[in-house]
Amino acid sequence: MQGKVTWQSPSNIALVKYWGKTGNQMPRNPSLSMTLSKAVTETNISYTRVSGQQQVSLNFSFEGKSAPRFSDRVLSYLQRLSHELPWLSQLHLEIDSRNSFPHSSGIASSASAFSALALAISSISAQINKEVKNSELFLNEASRLSRLGSGSACRSVYGGYVVWGKIQESDTYSDFYAVPVSAGVHPVFEDMQDAILLVNASAKKVGSSAGHKLMDTNPFATARYAQANRHVNEMLTVLADGDLSRFIEIVEQEALTLHALMMASAPGYVLMESGTLAIIDRVRRFREETKIPVCFTLDAGPNVHLLYPDGFRSDVMKLIKEELLSFCSAGQFLDDKIGQGPKQIPEME
Repeated sequence: MQGKVTWQSPSNIALVKYWGKTGNQMPRNPSLSMTLSKAVTETNISYTRVSGQQQVSLNFSFEGKSAPRFSDRVLSYLQRLSHELPWLSQLHLEIDSRNSFPHSSGIASSASAFSALALAISSISAQINKEVKNSELFLNEASRLSRLGSGSACRSVYGGYVVWGKIQESDTYSDFYAVPVSAGVHPVFEDMQDAILLVNASAKKVGSSAGHKLMDTNPFATARYAQANRHVNEMLTVLADGDLSRFIEIVEQEALTLHALMMASAPGYVLMESGTLAIIDRVRRFREETKIPVCFTLDAGPNVHLLYPDGFRSDVMKLIKEELLSFCSAGQFLDDKIGQGPKQIPEME
């Protein structure tokens, strides 16, 4: 029993942030994200059944090189999965993964990495068990498995706008897996662009897992979880109505709230840098002067995502190149946009 499978899966940017978790990778609050197009992880797995083997074994490489820290995390994840997927314990896996963007730089590399890995594992499961699942069931299961590796990864299994987490007064969404916003998105939000300004392309000061843990003792946690629930409900209405003004208000408030929570933690972290603040100031000034609907958001790091409809591309690109690149590490930025979600890469004969 042997085979090979390759999946490419994108990162996503949370518009309403997931920050704080409980139990087995369960969110303390619902979140809503936009799946990206170009910031992707591609993961290739070759698998072979080993007679008599009773635990997962693997060789893991990242961009063609040994990566012991990542390898240990992947092995731990697969060992946990083997409790419900016992055939994993009989396999030796050769895994090679690569990113189209800098790792650990405030772009959700764990989201793209674990979604690509979970999709590949789901494909292997289907091959081994000779299962034929419809697309909805396959992606639902892959989203659940992704969540067990990285919470935000469960949203990357789908394209467009995605919700993860139970919402009060709604039975549509779940803590166990993500659900795409499949209907009712206004055309103005269907071509959203994301220019990712790399203020600092090195590793983040604090990992996401440690950041989530800090919410256990954050004095503002309860108010934050209630705010997130309100914002997800409102953002669903905003996406349907095409309300760009309110979209901007929620997205920017969410970004600043995330960083305020980190500063109010114990220990507290200041993750924004001087370049981050300068970019925020100039974006707000530009929007006020031109009335162009561009806004910023951030993950738990210093890099800035600029979101805007494609119709304003030339004006925003001029702003980036003439004013904002001077605040970026080596003048770097990634020109991305809303994406259609993961894709399986056919194996060559």
